Amino acid sequence: MSEALDHPLAAALEPLLAAVGATALAPSEARAEDVVLEWDGAPAVAVRLPHLSSALDRLLAEMVRQFDGRPLTELERADKQRVVALLEERGAFTVRHGVETVASALGVSRFTVYNYLNRQEKG
Repeated sequence: MSEALDHPLAAALEPLLAAVGATALAPSEARAEDVVLEWDGAPAVAVRLPHLSSALDRLLAEMVRQFDGRPLTELERADKQRVVALLEERGAFTVRHGVETVASALGVSRFTVYNYLNRQEKG
């Protein structure tokens, strides 16, 4: 493990980075698209964010965990509506083909997902 990853900031960020699928690196390993975090005015940890293509998969996996590990297709309608609301809050539908991917994961049509989203806006 590099010296930067032994830094207390890296340890503090570990749960957050794991939750979003990001990676901690030594600042010397940072690329232009990485975020370099400073501690006491000096670079301490570089963060490499995940590609958006895998973000939706992680969000869906998190929904499975939040709903007791049950497959999303087996949830009741109200729970599926809650999943759509949670995913909307997290920006899942800004990802290309987000509605289609979520619809497939829930075992419903795209039209149903749009209905859930419209119902949420009215509520």
